Amino acid sequence: MTLLHTIFATLVTLGILVTVHEWGHFFVARRCGVKVLRFSIGFGKPLLSWRDKHNTEFVVAAIPLGGYVKMLDEREGDVPAHERAQAFNQKTVWQRIAIVAAGPAVNLIFAVLAYWLMFVVGVSTVAPQIGSVVSGSLAEQAGVSADQEVIAVDGYPTRSWEEVNLRLASRVGESGPLVLRLQPSDSTLPEEKTVQLENWSVDLENESPVRALGLEPWQPEIPAVIGTLMPGERAEQSGLKVGDHVLAVDGAPVLDWYDLVGHVQSSPGLPVQVLIARGDERVTLELTPAIKEVEGQRFGYIGAGVQPVGWPEEQRRILQENPLSAVGHAVAKTWQMMTLTLDAIWKMIEGAISVKNLSGPITIAKVAGASAASGFESFISFLAYLSVSLGILNLLPIPVLDGGHLLYYLVELVTGRPVSERVQMLGLRLGMAIVISLMGIALLNDFMRL
Repeated sequence: MTLLHTIFATLVTLGILVTVHEWGHFFVARRCGVKVLRFSIGFGKPLLSWRDKHNTEFVVAAIPLGGYVKMLDEREGDVPAHERAQAFNQKTVWQRIAIVAAGPAVNLIFAVLAYWLMFVVGVSTVAPQIGSVVSGSLAEQAGVSADQEVIAVDGYPTRSWEEVNLRLASRVGESGPLVLRLQPSDSTLPEEKTVQLENWSVDLENESPVRALGLEPWQPEIPAVIGTLMPGERAEQSGLKVGDHVLAVDGAPVLDWYDLVGHVQSSPGLPVQVLIARGDERVTLELTPAIKEVEGQRFGYIGAGVQPVGWPEEQRRILQENPLSAVGHAVAKTWQMMTLTLDAIWKMIEGAISVKNLSGPITIAKVAGASAASGFESFISFLAYLSVSLGILNLLPIPVLDGGHLLYYLVELVTGRPVSERVQMLGLRLGMAIVISLMGIALLNDFMRL
């Protein structure tokens, strides 16, 4: 994946989500009779601008990390007498609530539409079949065994490993019974296993909930066949070619791709003898893995990728709905992601989930690029998830966010008078401190992941 591709995917992702969010504010403001002065995608110097028949300036700016809708407002400058009725601050509190809430609301509606499109087009996935169970794990203690398919978690149907992961993620930091409904491969009768959780701690940054529980997904055997070579790296320099099948390293048989990876990683900077099958020939090459340091540990690295292996038909799933039934599935999926996001925020506040899981623009850029490269369904799924996150985060009752303004307006509804300018300024400082701190933590996490 090239840097250019990543940048382009990030700009498309942020551009779509920011436009959707700000359009919500813009659309409802216009319907409430508020004069919109500027609709900006991005901040800073305008790269492109034009005006409509209402004299609203539409801008695409140089810094693509957000956007804003600037409305006529007496608190921000003098307003001519004939335009005062169009000022935001002159509108009723219910109209102001509608305008502010419209941005996050449209993000959530957009997520429903994106998931609807995804389900109508169809999602390719694989069955959540257990390949092995880690010895001593919670799953093994509950009697879970290999060659079973996870068909439900806590009563919720699971048709893919993604759905299993999401259901398990909602139980992180909790105690109590976790019920897995399993379908053995050699029986038509499903069975249930109960896993006892006790303040279940999962390092979400480094492992999935599925693996933290002790489940290893089934996957087809992956032979140690070279599929790709990075130019100028050790694999290419040694004479390896695409299609070479690695049979042994230093005389030890190589069972599969993961076995080869293990040999390479355990030999940083050390020359090894590699026996390969190239057509009908047997060739021995000398290969010295480069040294790669990760968190103070040294690993070998050669710059080679695996040859893709197809999944057997019985393990493949196409999750597809007709346009009508897809509506219900899209709403349910959006609701699930909303509750999962809120649950994660609360558990971070409680300390059940580490703030190391916060992600910033660098991680978003990497995931945007990777999902775009993986295909339409992956990109749409990521777009929908990010739209949910943007909608929920903007509704948090933190001054400077939409949720903070909504909090002020709710106070105004109860008390019958606006929140004082002094309190709003104090709230603004507090909100800025919270947002900047969270952004700093997220950015630090991004650099640590690099």
